[in-house]
Amino acid sequence: MILVWALDFAILAVAVALALCMWRLLRGPEVTDRVLALDTLYVNAVALAVLLGLRLSTLLLFEAALIIALLGFVSTVALGRYLTRGDVIE
Repeated sequence: MILVWALDFAILAVAVALALCMWRLLRGPEVTDRVLALDTLYVNAVALAVLLGLRLSTLLLFEAALIIALLGFVSTVALGRYLTRGDVIE
């Protein structure tokens, strides 16, 4: 019973963190703020997928979390490289 409450609270906290990251992504004054918000957004999305997988007792969301993490990492590296060098592929 306490695990269910803890998971519900954690899901709510991560959802609030997602909303705040989305706000920073849309309102960020600098490009670097937006890149960091995007990076934090995908980390929070991974956390939400894992928490929902635990809450719903399904393994499918754990695989989705791995895919989100992989795509988020690659997109962050590509965006950072584009901002520093002006191109993604040499």
